Amino acid sequence: MKVKIFDEEHELDLEEAINAFIEKNPQINIISIQFQTCGFAFEQEQIYCFSALLLYENKTTWLSHTGNVE
Repeated sequence: MKVKIFDEEHELDLEEAINAFIEKNPQINIISIQFQTCGFAFEQEQIYCFSALLLYENKTTWLSHTGNVE
């Protein structure tokens, strides 16, 4: 199992980063995506953080664990 962490300042940037990673890695099987947001104020400015943790395996590894390798 492998982990990929994404951290962006805007939710649409997070969405684009995740979609780009998935598109560039068609050999992966996604196990889980966990999402978190955080917001706070700093010197009269609101700052947001949008992050996600993506758990995945290569499809060949995943298939061998499930017994579906031909």
